[in-house]
Amino acid sequence: MTNTTNGTTHGVVPDEMLHPRELDENWQDDANCLGVDPDLFFPERGASTREAKEVCRGCVVRGECLEFALQNGEKFGIWGGLSERERRRIRRQRAQAARSIIGA
Repeated sequence: MTNTTNGTTHGVVPDEMLHPRELDENWQDDANCLGVDPDLFFPERGASTREAKEVCRGCVVRGECLEFALQNGEKFGIWGGLSERERRRIRRQRAQAARSIIGA
């Protein structure tokens, strides 16, 4: 089932997200959120993340933003259109994939 909020499949991380990627150091210059109030991306617990995710939808550096958050352990806010919970799922699946490669 496709999650229309963030374009991912519930509980399944697309293969391209399972592997860390190198980031261009200036990726933030092209972000849709440039100039947007940062509070939008750090909603209070239980508040809607919909508006922040809308800013991220269609952003040309959405993947870079998500990768930055994953590589830097960002635990709060919306990064790359994903919430903390959604990013935790990716980190878990990346760790699981790395363990299976090492154990193979």
